[in-house]
Amino acid sequence: MIRPEGCKNFNMKTLLLTTEREDIEKAARIIRDGGLVAFPTETVYGLGANALDEEAVARVYKAKGRPSDNPMIVHISRASDIGQLTPMLSPDIVALIENFWPGPLTLVVKKKPGVPDITTGGLDTVAVRLPESQVALDLINAACCPIAAPSANLSGRPSPTRAGDVVQDLDGKIDAIIQGEDCRVGIESTVVDMTGDVPTVLRPGIITAEALEAAIGKRVVYDKSLKEAREHVALDPAHGVGESDFQPKSPGMKYRHYAPKADMLVVEGEREKVKAEIHRLKELNEKLGNSVGVIMFEEKAFIEAAHDFFAKLRDLDREGVDMIIAGALSDADGVGFAVMNRMLKSAGYNIVRV
Repeated sequence: MIRPEGCKNFNMKTLLLTTEREDIEKAARIIRDGGLVAFPTETVYGLGANALDEEAVARVYKAKGRPSDNPMIVHISRASDIGQLTPMLSPDIVALIENFWPGPLTLVVKKKPGVPDITTGGLDTVAVRLPESQVALDLINAACCPIAAPSANLSGRPSPTRAGDVVQDLDGKIDAIIQGEDCRVGIESTVVDMTGDVPTVLRPGIITAEALEAAIGKRVVYDKSLKEAREHVALDPAHGVGESDFQPKSPGMKYRHYAPKADMLVVEGEREKVKAEIHRLKELNEKLGNSVGVIMFEEKAFIEAAHDFFAKLRDLDREGVDMIIAGALSDADGVGFAVMNRMLKSAGYNIVRV
């Protein structure tokens, strides 16, 4: 058994598997028998269960401590398998499938009656994606069923991009972990709602609205909650939008997400002023006896930021810092907007503007 990087203790309770064919078959049997398996995708590690097995999906919610109205993404291994889950495909859906599958794009479509309500958070829609990761595809093929797979972390924690992150959160709570390579993308898939008149991005990702527009030749918009969140009013009862009144169509829309153990602050503004303010706040807090971690990416390193952000949060948690200070990225860029979506949620919208 190979020790996951970053894990101090090796007395694991959860079965650790490799990406070899024999171990993939073991993992598939666990899925078929109603068990839970964490596995790598190109975005983040997912926690997989048979999407059509209500009891298995219920175990995912329990293992993660996940609210039951938070819908899951169903992963398939062939584009044609979407027909098991939805009654019809529009030309726009077909165009997105042809352009972006396999890959980090999730489509929200009308669901067939056979898809359990527990998998879709009680909605009449289902979120579907065809991952690019060969390990994920091999597992889904071997399991012979669509796999519901939210991120393989405790609910609210930073998403896992390495096997050790999964072990840290879920050892003893699930049946097995497939230890693959670190995830290539590093943030979750773009989620786009295809059930209305205008395609709507519910969760930004590395596939941008501009890329979606180019593929279908029509306007794609961001869900208004994303813009509201950027102005710190999303899901704020003071603005008439309480969490109890809102039913999310996509993971990541409602509950607090991606939070490190440490307090976190985002500094936003002109770059040199941001650097100076981070330096000032770091020195001030260290004089008060607090240990401080800093996350600062190069100005236009959006892809690198997407890949590294969650891993940096987890590493700083392992170091036991008291406070994390992060420099904001430009959200004029589509990928920068996606990373900032995660960064602001991680900080609980705790922002200093300079």
